Amino acid sequence: MIETKIDFIRHGEPVGGRCFRGHGIDDPLSEKGWGQMWAAVEAVSGWGHIISSPLQRCRQFAEALAVRQGVSVSLDERFKEVGFGAWEGRSPVEIQQSEAEAYAAFYRDPVLHRPDGAEPWDQFSARVSAALDDVSRIYAGQHVLVVAHAGVIRAVAATVLQTSATGAYRIKIDNAGFSQFCHDGKNYRLTYLNRKN
Repeated sequence: MIETKIDFIRHGEPVGGRCFRGHGIDDPLSEKGWGQMWAAVEAVSGWGHIISSPLQRCRQFAEALAVRQGVSVSLDERFKEVGFGAWEGRSPVEIQQSEAEAYAAFYRDPVLHRPDGAEPWDQFSARVSAALDDVSRIYAGQHVLVVAHAGVIRAVAATVLQTSATGAYRIKIDNAGFSQFCHDGKNYRLTYLNRKN
């Protein structure tokens, strides 16, 4: 059996702090965020290739890590964060204060009650799943790293665990948290989720 190991790491804290930062907001990592990322990978190596979201909070670290570890890196648009539409750039506290009902409805049913202009869950999940399948096929039998976003990792977990979008939004993904999914040539399995090294 050929096993493919796909590690995902969420980017560190970006400049601007906590907000709904989808693919319409391209903030870089803060100094704290860079520190979180280097600390997370300090004792980890062995990846044959690194894949990254094109957004700079992922890409800049992926490129720096690739140089440090002497491996190749590529970008995949499909691993960019979900689009949050009208909530882009706004903090959860601000939205809860101004749109309490809409905020609560989103977390009750994130498929039917998305922010205005947000990327539909089904489209987002489909693009992330297609990217995951391509990584498994192209890098079959290898150990690779994907530098991505909380929403992307939730979508991968939902696909692998065959759970709903509502279930996915109940998964906590920390900055610089690692998750690993393996593929045996037929099926995926979750090895661990949101681990800090």
